Amino acid sequence: MSVPSFDDRDGLIWYDGQMVDWRDAKLHVLSHALHYASCVFEGERVYNGKVFKLTEHSERLIASGRELGFEVPYTAAELDEATLATVKANNIVDGYVRPVAWRGSEMMGVAAQQTRIHVAIATWPWPSYFSPEARLAGIRLMLSDWRRPDPRTAPVKSKAAGLYMICTLSKHRAENLGFDDALLLDWRGQVAEATGANVFFVMNGEIHTPTPDCFLDGITRRTVIELAKKRGYTVIERAIQPEEMAKAQECFLTGTAAEVTPVRQIGDYTFTPGEVCKALIADYDAAVGRTNTLAAAVSESAD
Repeated sequence: MSVPSFDDRDGLIWYDGQMVDWRDAKLHVLSHALHYASCVFEGERVYNGKVFKLTEHSERLIASGRELGFEVPYTAAELDEATLATVKANNIVDGYVRPVAWRGSEMMGVAAQQTRIHVAIATWPWPSYFSPEARLAGIRLMLSDWRRPDPRTAPVKSKAAGLYMICTLSKHRAENLGFDDALLLDWRGQVAEATGANVFFVMNGEIHTPTPDCFLDGITRRTVIELAKKRGYTVIERAIQPEEMAKAQECFLTGTAAEVTPVRQIGDYTFTPGEVCKALIADYDAAVGRTNTLAAAVSESAD
């Protein structure tokens, strides 16, 4: 599918408090963020014109900036308002939102504390490309050679642009080898996450997921844990060794883009998307206001 370049589109982007034409939303080549990764961002989804978990995302953007040593110059309420205005201005019904905050170009060097903090919010259409039934086929992941770093070496609680460098490297290699994504271990050799999503395993009816001590405790991750507990599943957060994947019957990823995505393979380990994946896809779709035949079928079977 042909996708238009992200620098050449019609629309409006909220940029430092103003709506500007999409093609005019530019920054200087000597912006500190480009050279030193002093940048944080969020990924949000619009369903039926509403931004899911908007305030949680706005609050995390501010918290991420503080982890990187700067203050986002807007409150969460102001970011919420700007986001909704951007969605409305672009007539987005089902789409994606990308807020981003970064250090500008006033200073060039490792230390740049007097740089201006810029904020922009862009949004574009992003419908659901796959039916729930197609998603249940599951995706294939390889194990990445790159690892999530020790929290003493990086601001792992921040959704910081620089932390995604190993994600890009990992996913590019996975795609080049015919996989959909990659699973990263952490510096200890324990299961961490995929390149842009958290991972869960179903073992004998219980749901196990890595403790997020060196990667983001995703907003979608927390949502799905709540949904799973509401349905009566036991959810266990713990350290998971890679060889334990052999014990799992089902596996799935969660994230703003991934939503709930079943996995059928990670390296040499295979899984069969089953009842837990079906139930949580249906519950998540219901939570975001999406209706589908799978949700109805699962609801009927639960009655």
